[in-house]
Amino acid sequence: MAAVYKSLSKTPKERSTTNGVPVKKKNKQRVLILSSRGITHRHRHLLNDLYALLPHSRKDAKLDTKTKLYQLNELADLYNCNNVLFFEARKGKDLYIWMSKAPNGPTIKYHLQNLHTTSELHFPGNCLRGSRPILSFDATFTTSPHLLLIKELLTHIFSVPKGARKTKPFVDHVIGFTIADNKIWIRCFEIRETAVTKAQQQQQQQSSNEDGKENQNKASKAIKTTGEKGGGGDTKISLIEIGPRFILTPIVILEGSFGGPVIYENKEFVSPNQVRSELRLSKAGRYNQRSEQRIERQAKKGDLGLRTGQERPPGELEDKVLFA
Repeated sequence: MAAVYKSLSKTPKERSTTNGVPVKKKNKQRVLILSSRGITHRHRHLLNDLYALLPHSRKDAKLDTKTKLYQLNELADLYNCNNVLFFEARKGKDLYIWMSKAPNGPTIKYHLQNLHTTSELHFPGNCLRGSRPILSFDATFTTSPHLLLIKELLTHIFSVPKGARKTKPFVDHVIGFTIADNKIWIRCFEIRETAVTKAQQQQQQQSSNEDGKENQNKASKAIKTTGEKGGGGDTKISLIEIGPRFILTPIVILEGSFGGPVIYENKEFVSPNQVRSELRLSKAGRYNQRSEQRIERQAKKGDLGLRTGQERPPGELEDKVLFA
């Protein structure tokens, strides 16, 4: 009891220091990843790819309901997670992703498009399982308030905190977030370092001498000197895509966690159900046009007496009429 009393009686400044040494605040981020029922095999493969990329995440069983999403806050509290990544499948075709900061919010709902999993791409790149990524954001994220909020939530979910469970002290891949056409394009690359041979160095020097100082500056940026004592040399850093790659379209931002008032709504978003209905209506319109043309054509043939199975009316100059 004395130890508890001492810890509670300390001032905030005393709590932040131990023996005069300031205590660093730990970045405790854990992500709960789960899906609803009705997801396809490609959606399940994406979930497994994200679970492999995020060592600080926890995967749970499928959620039975699609209406009572507030139950996800209780699951996050049960598993000691403060971020939720929920995959909601509809009609076996469409996939919506909910990103929430449990338990107080905010919550962002996305529509996922152009999905390509790691197994589909067959890229030669590879990264260490459990390593920490570098997050690269487009400069467009700083142009509007709702994009700043999206950037902050993506940082909390995809940035692996230092010292988290199942993490390794390596940084060998980059996750890029780019905005184009009011959509977020997400891609993952491996950071590969290859040794530069003397022949390649001579070729680069010759090309730099021919092209001028500008190409020389670019070549010097592309090559990084390691500076190691034991046989260190020049290494060339390149990015090789790993996967997965997909596109997220923000739909709505809620103030709370899976609820609350609407902060932002994308007026330009068109639901895939409406797109499919318009396609069906266009096909039905073409069918109606063809049927109307067929009816008009049959009516013209009937007026001329050219329809099969219809008797032609006798003309005035026929023998039956003249010699009746």
